[in-house]
Amino acid sequence: MLKSLYSGISGLQSQQIAMDIESNNIANVSTIGYKYSRANFSDLLAQTSQISTAPQGELGGKNAVQIGLGTTVNSVTRIHSQGSIQNTDKNTDVAIQGDGFFVVSADGGNTYKYSRSGDFKFDAAGNFVDNNGFIVQGWARDKTTGLVDATAPITNINVPPGMTTPASASSEITIKANLSSSELVTQFAPTRALDSVGGITVDPITGLPTEKTEDMGVMFNSAGEAMQLTATDATDPANPSGGQGMSVSFDGGVTTQNFRYTTDTTLAGTVVNGQYFFRTTEDLRAGLQAQAAVASPAATVSINALGKFEISNGATGTPLTITIASISDGTTVANTRFTDTFTTLGGSLPADATKQTQSINAATHSTSIDVFDSLGSKHTVKIDFRKQSVGATTDWDYTISVPLPGSIGGIAPNQNILEGGTISFNSNGAMMGATIPSITFSPNNGASGNQTIAFNFGVSGSFGGVTSFDNPSATSGISQDGYPGGDLVGIRIDQSGTLIGSFSNGRSFGLAQIGMAKFTNNEGLVSDGGNTYLQSANSGEPIIGTAATAGRGFMQASSLEASNVDLSKSLTNLIIIQRGYQANGKTITTSDTLLETLLGIKR
Repeated sequence: MLKSLYSGISGLQSQQIAMDIESNNIANVSTIGYKYSRANFSDLLAQTSQISTAPQGELGGKNAVQIGLGTTVNSVTRIHSQGSIQNTDKNTDVAIQGDGFFVVSADGGNTYKYSRSGDFKFDAAGNFVDNNGFIVQGWARDKTTGLVDATAPITNINVPPGMTTPASASSEITIKANLSSSELVTQFAPTRALDSVGGITVDPITGLPTEKTEDMGVMFNSAGEAMQLTATDATDPANPSGGQGMSVSFDGGVTTQNFRYTTDTTLAGTVVNGQYFFRTTEDLRAGLQAQAAVASPAATVSINALGKFEISNGATGTPLTITIASISDGTTVANTRFTDTFTTLGGSLPADATKQTQSINAATHSTSIDVFDSLGSKHTVKIDFRKQSVGATTDWDYTISVPLPGSIGGIAPNQNILEGGTISFNSNGAMMGATIPSITFSPNNGASGNQTIAFNFGVSGSFGGVTSFDNPSATSGISQDGYPGGDLVGIRIDQSGTLIGSFSNGRSFGLAQIGMAKFTNNEGLVSDGGNTYLQSANSGEPIIGTAATAGRGFMQASSLEASNVDLSKSLTNLIIIQRGYQANGKTITTSDTLLETLLGIKR
């Protein structure tokens, strides 16, 4: 009978432990990141009064006769199931969705503790701490590279109060644009101006003298329509009758000359079989000038700043008669867009008078972006594109300029303007290469000089940068990597646990990254109070890395993980524990009654 008494006592003791555990669960129903525990019961050793026997012959085997000696709580299991995620209004609150623990330290990283409670904040020294004052561990931004290296050992996360970021000089400009290959454009500028003896006047875009003349085959009329001159047979001096062009007569036909377009640079500017061949605007101007010089009266031909050919009659009292006609023969189709541009020269030109063609234009496109020097000062880099030729490749020239007193290697006093860039495209409109991959910029304002700024027009043969399709010229994207200095104005945390700082200069970048530990056996961790755990011999070593990698969960900012205690389940367990306790009490009182009966036999 004493056995039953002791069995009842063990039951009471075990149920009391279960009660302690369940009441602790209920007490922590509002504790952030808390994981509930459960008591695991097991029976005690049993007393064996008869051992088991094996079957023998016709006699069957017998089971052992064992009497249990009660129960005990042999383990307490902490259940690391996911708690619900609660959104908060605090941007430094962090919840873990999935497996893993925050790593915190109270001694500068000599020892670590682990937690699921992400109620973090910055202290007066800029340390990122939990409610115990333990500093969250992770990786800081490298001041040299500007990157957060998550392969390095973890350390205290600290963001100094009043943090500023120095200016970063621009080193690259990335451009995404289309330079139209269409025969109708809306962005164009007059052809470059040349005087009557081929002297250079001024570039209408840059305002600089220039010795460049332009291919008449890629010129556009005043409506933005491509002239599209062809040179079918013009490259054959023995049969030079195929190039499109015009016939020009002075003095009522006394002086007549056919002008035909050619793509052969050796033929351009020469007369073959009575045909004058031109390729560039200057070839054509020079040919017209040669004819006008022997006319009666003699005239001069120039190209003005509006891209118009001008014929001036300088004689006194003698008008000059001019006739313009299209060339159309067995091998040539008349190009009316070209000749219509020049028909305004036709008719009588009085003495001391001037006649002009319609404007002759080149397809253009311009784009610009502000870059920064080492002081954070802003400078505008402007790129002016101008279509130059169509052949095996389509070529656009470009000019780069910055405001004075800046210098990019141009010729003084225009050292702020750099010409000579050419960007080429293949027949699919993909960019094939550019001749000015970078500039050396000196702002001349006290900032560092010789600042190299590279131009990223895209990868050769691809369509990710500058293209030349039959779409309007447009810049769809332009960016650069420099920025002025700025002050820290806010911090947010992304799913990888990176603390991203926002600065007054509009820049945002990672300041640090929260580390996360993963264990082989979460249940082996030992509670240390304050919502923290310690590593134990049975938890395994912590595997530290970044969130959302190698089985670690991701982090959710402005959120906290609630306790995983199920209150309804816990209250039900209280009823079970209470009834178990009462029942064990009954075994003790019943055993006591039996003892009284036994003692009564003596009486």
